[in-house]
Amino acid sequence: MLTSPRAVIIANGEIHNPAAIRAVVRADDHIIAADGGANHCRALGLTPRALVGDLDSVTPTELAALEAIGTQVIKYPARKDQTDLELALDYAIAQGATEIIIIGALGGRWDQTLANVHLLALPRLNSARIRLIDGAQQISLLRGPGSIAITGAPGDIVSLIPISGDAHGVTTSGLEYPLENGTITFGSTLGISNVLTAREATVALSEGLLVCVLISSTDSAD
Repeated sequence: MLTSPRAVIIANGEIHNPAAIRAVVRADDHIIAADGGANHCRALGLTPRALVGDLDSVTPTELAALEAIGTQVIKYPARKDQTDLELALDYAIAQGATEIIIIGALGGRWDQTLANVHLLALPRLNSARIRLIDGAQQISLLRGPGSIAITGAPGDIVSLIPISGDAHGVTTSGLEYPLENGTITFGSTLGISNVLTAREATVALSEGLLVCVLISSTDSAD
């Protein structure tokens, strides 16, 4: 089981601001590499406690180095039904993580990027708060009925994007353009480019799924 309830998964996508990523990671975080994310770990100066995936993207040198320092290697066959990131998320949940930060999940492949965002909606991952972080941007999911606090700085951009149908009963506070029991129609751009007016905004949702995007004016998140 995890020594801390927070896990950080390093995936094999693009990492645009290594310094910002290093600032996010805490000393007691449980670092998990999703296959080629192990290569990013070395560049970031991070030591993963576990490596999960089919290992087709991690270099033999990196794999040998991780095995030598005691990283747990959980290898899956190349022909499988889940991506390496999905497997890493399942592993983190099984180990007791209640907060998960995913780094390197966004990048040039749109299919992988879209799939990684939609991973947040998997019902079996509901027990953990999950965020995708990419430099100054972070993505989280709000499932109705429920609410979420979005923390940043005044002037930061907040976008609310419905997935899997319309989002009903959307009520916000701390944003320049408020909503009160509103509906954001699936496919519309109503929720794009709102602005924080305080250090924290609250978004409540009665029904549906909302992807919540925070774009910070600085390249850090906590």
